[in-house]
Amino acid sequence: MNFVPFGVSLNLGLWTTLILLIVSLPLIWTLTTSQGRWVPWVESLVSLPLVVSPTVLGFYLLIFLSPQGPVGQFFQNTMGWRLVFSFPGMVLASCVAGIPFMYTSLRSGLAQLSPRLWEASYTLGKGRWETFFRVVLPNLRVALISGIVNTFAHTLGEFGVVLMVGGSIPGVTKVVSIEIYERVEALDFGHAHLYAAVLVVAGYAGVFLMNGLQRRSDRRLRRAEAGL
Repeated sequence: MNFVPFGVSLNLGLWTTLILLIVSLPLIWTLTTSQGRWVPWVESLVSLPLVVSPTVLGFYLLIFLSPQGPVGQFFQNTMGWRLVFSFPGMVLASCVAGIPFMYTSLRSGLAQLSPRLWEASYTLGKGRWETFFRVVLPNLRVALISGIVNTFAHTLGEFGVVLMVGGSIPGVTKVVSIEIYERVEALDFGHAHLYAAVLVVAGYAGVFLMNGLQRRSDRRLRRAEAGL
């Protein structure tokens, strides 16, 4: 059993989750506290990868990230990075495909918080971003963990987008899902079962952890309500 694809998948999952966590936190706070007409447009754009076929999404990302595309041309001219069929390009494509999973988790967590929480902070003279980092963010622990688990698990299982943009370069862009596909094509079902089983176990462990944290959060909420 070749463990290199697991290393590539793990690396991809960690980078994608970290980047989306950094991007999604200010994004969700900005969209939640803004009243502009542009907000529904941005929210719909962020959620678009949920309803667009991964093959279609991967195709357009391949066009945009290619040396002739606007994004790929910019990175190649300014930083010397070729994004298509490279690990950085695959990370960028994975972030586009995975942002709804992080965003949705954080948005659900924020929706469960009472607006009075940050309104009271404003009343005490705290600024918008200070309120977010010192008041709102500590109350989003479960949502943060949920977003991290969902995003990481989705990235580990991503196939269409990473194949279109990253290809199948051993040790560079060949992730576990691509390895499974190639094993099945070669009728090597034994190894395909092994790779797939690892992903299933990892996914189950993540869901189990997430559900456990949610139950603990619900129990604390019920105790707080009973104390009132």
